[in-house]
Amino acid sequence: QVQLVESGGGLVQAGGSLRLSCAASGRTSSTDTMGWFRQAPGKEREFVATKSMRDSSTYYKDSVKGRFAISRDNAKNTVYLQMNNLKPEDTAVYYCAASTYYSTNYYYTNPLEYNYWGQGTQVTVSS
Repeated sequence: QVQLVESGGGLVQAGGSLRLSCAASGRTSSTDTMGWFRQAPGKEREFVATKSMRDSSTYYKDSVKGRFAISRDNAKNTVYLQMNNLKPEDTAVYYCAASTYYSTNYYYTNPLEYNYWGQGTQVTVSS
């Protein structure tokens, strides 16, 4: 089993920045892909960013490219989501997820492809 705990959410004005953290524990060696998803009220959970733990490749939702960055600190077993130039439409509960899947030519963007989930952290961007 893998446990994921997110932190770093909050209220920020449009144009501001936040950094979300996802601390992983347990059998982290079994997870080859980490991802961030978000879910706004009344909407389905959507993909935001993903990072391979094997080759460090990354992939982003089009609307966050150039504004968000996913990174990791292996020593701390922590994955981060740096969010810059935030917009009101970024408001959502953000979830960290871990997958045991890995591919060299495919990015995992479907929530069903992830085995473990954190509890979520609220991000609210005011206009």
